[in-house]
Amino acid sequence: MEQKKPYIIKEQPGTKYYCACSSSKNLPYCDGSHKGSGLHPVKVEIDEEKTVAICSCGLSANPPYCDGSHKSAQ
Repeated sequence: MEQKKPYIIKEQPGTKYYCACSSSKNLPYCDGSHKGSGLHPVKVEIDEEKTVAICSCGLSANPPYCDGSHKSAQ
C-alpha cells in the first residue's frame, strides 16, 4: 500500500532494489511483484551507511528518492 510520505530508512552499504510498481508486500523494497507488468525495480548502490527518503507516491522526478512531490498531490 502506498503511503502519503516518504519511507525514511537508515541504509547500510550495498545494492538495493526499490519497488517501482507499488505492488510489493515489502515496500519500499522490490519483492518481484512487478513481473509481467513491464516495470522494473530501481537499483541503487549505497556506498556508505546513510539515511535515505524513498518516494512512496510515485511522483518524484528523482526516483527512488523523494523530492517532495507528494506535498502537491494532497
